[in-house]
Amino acid sequence: MPKVSRHRTIPLKRIPELKPFLDEVVKLVEVPSYIDSDPVLFLHAYDDLIDKQLAGFFAAIMAWGRRDIVIAKVNELMERMNQRPGEFIRHYSDEKRAALRGFKHRTFTEEDIHHLVLNLSRILTEFGDFEAFWKSVYEQSKAQNRELIATFHERFFEYHTGPHRTKKHIASSEKGSSCKRLYLYLRWTVRQNSIVDPGIYTFMPASELMIPLDVHVARHARRLGLLGRKQNDWKAVEELTRKLRILDPLDPAKYDYALFGLGVADVKVPEEMIITRRV
Repeated sequence: MPKVSRHRTIPLKRIPELKPFLDEVVKLVEVPSYIDSDPVLFLHAYDDLIDKQLAGFFAAIMAWGRRDIVIAKVNELMERMNQRPGEFIRHYSDEKRAALRGFKHRTFTEEDIHHLVLNLSRILTEFGDFEAFWKSVYEQSKAQNRELIATFHERFFEYHTGPHRTKKHIASSEKGSSCKRLYLYLRWTVRQNSIVDPGIYTFMPASELMIPLDVHVARHARRLGLLGRKQNDWKAVEELTRKLRILDPLDPAKYDYALFGLGVADVKVPEEMIITRRV
């Protein structure tokens, strides 16, 4: 079998040397002012718990591209739901579908939103709120020794009657996806004691979160020698998260702020920490 090409990586025993620097970047980036420029603001915008759960979910799965555009499109969708997504989705009907007419964001169409709302409405009817559904999915994934998001994808579309295309908006790790947007949602909802992440869910510990891997996080992880794999896929998520747990086994996902922040906070990486320059 031919050897798979990889970037250079830092030896495991040297990974703790990165902790002081990355912890400082986390402190620099994870601040209150971050909220207003990031889709996480939709979890801070509502007082009602179910509104937080559902607005945050759409903000996460639509988090694709420039953050200001994502915020504008999610806000448009929430306006179409009269800024009460919980009530809109729980009592969704054919009459309410008119409110979604003409909506589009990237590859999301009115029909996609319609079927996603139908699935969420069924979930709220059966489980009462969105966290109860996540808890059921989590317990099933543990019982079956299966990855959480793969189980979530299957359960979310259990009674799906819409086009297959709609399913592509909800990732599955079993299909090799990095599942960035769903683990972004879980970072928002599961991490406790964060200035930015509201931490409204308690069904799983933050220690089990996987890193929300996007191109920016992956690029800086490779520069620091934390990620050797060249593809931004599920195996890369597993590799990077495994190494971030060395830095903080109880809260590895906090380093999303550090790796993403290196690209937006104009932080200079010390020369001695750069392992791979061309990524």
